[in-house]
Amino acid sequence: MQFTYIQDQQELLRYCQQVSHAEVLAVDTEFVRTRTLYPNLGLIQAYDGNELALIDPVAIDDLEPFWQLLRDESLLKVIHSCSEDLEVFLQSGNCKPANMIDSQVIMSFLGHGLSMGYAAMIKHYLTLELDKSESRTDWMKRPLSESQLHYAAADVLHLHQICERLFSDINQVGFYQAAKLETQQQIEKKFTAIDADLLYLENKQAWKLQPQQLLFLQHLLAWRYEQAVARNLPLSFVAKEHTLMILAQRNPQSVGAMANYDGVDILDVRHKGKAMLNVLKTANKEPVEVYPARLTRLDSYPNYKQVFKAVKQKIAELAKQQDLDPQIVAGKKQIHQFLSWFWQLNQQKIEKVDLLTGWRGQLFAKALAEFADNGF
Repeated sequence: MQFTYIQDQQELLRYCQQVSHAEVLAVDTEFVRTRTLYPNLGLIQAYDGNELALIDPVAIDDLEPFWQLLRDESLLKVIHSCSEDLEVFLQSGNCKPANMIDSQVIMSFLGHGLSMGYAAMIKHYLTLELDKSESRTDWMKRPLSESQLHYAAADVLHLHQICERLFSDINQVGFYQAAKLETQQQIEKKFTAIDADLLYLENKQAWKLQPQQLLFLQHLLAWRYEQAVARNLPLSFVAKEHTLMILAQRNPQSVGAMANYDGVDILDVRHKGKAMLNVLKTANKEPVEVYPARLTRLDSYPNYKQVFKAVKQKIAELAKQQDLDPQIVAGKKQIHQFLSWFWQLNQQKIEKVDLLTGWRGQLFAKALAEFADNGF
């Protein structure tokens, strides 16, 4: 397998200028994410069908020529299972890709489930058994071995090889644009800034809390997120979720009191007890007017089970009419989002409901809205 290992700025610029005229660019990244909030970029792979490049971000300071390729509207980029790669693009280059399609998304529209792996996809199209021995390698360590380089190169080599068949298959069933829109939706979600003050809404136990306790949880979760971002640490390395939940419930007045609560992680108290106590002291000064309203569990809403089942069945019927797997149309998360929006639960302003926007909206919004308005 031939490839160019790019370790200097001029060579990167040459390559990016060359492939900017290509029709399709297969892209992948290798990264390490063990003790950090954000993935550390270890290698970029790109192949336009003519020259396969392995770009070393450890050796090259300025990757802007490559980021420009990703932003180029005229160049189609193909990637497999893009979620974590998008985090790499965001954190390493503040780069929001344009004109990108995810081959895993394509496979889901072709009836292969929501999360078909790269190796399974390549086996499906090329009957190749890929070597995955380097899948857990340290991509930040230098020098990279020949085995590592060939492993990384194979990812974009085979991806580009199957592109023509991928596009032919997805066009044949008429869902190429839907796959593009689904990929774009993933990109938009990944590049939507996180509002730290709303993180408490994602806590599955928050419904148990009174308004003031919710305020404490809101402050504690926002503090933890800001700490994690500032220090590039996993959230749990700052403080465990269950610790913050217990502190929000109990509102301790001292670090000593924290340490005596059942369920609190003692390391959280030892390393962050004073900081968490200060967060609570600040929250205790807030007026009643800013307390969040109590949260309602979706599954406690009247007739939730029957309505959920009815919506799921309706989606299955609508999906069948389009020869689609119902799973790609909506999972539990999308149905819950739809019901939360329809019932206006917890005063959440849901601006984009998955089932009513994008390709789903084009196909199903009218039918689902009528179904809901008629009482499910």
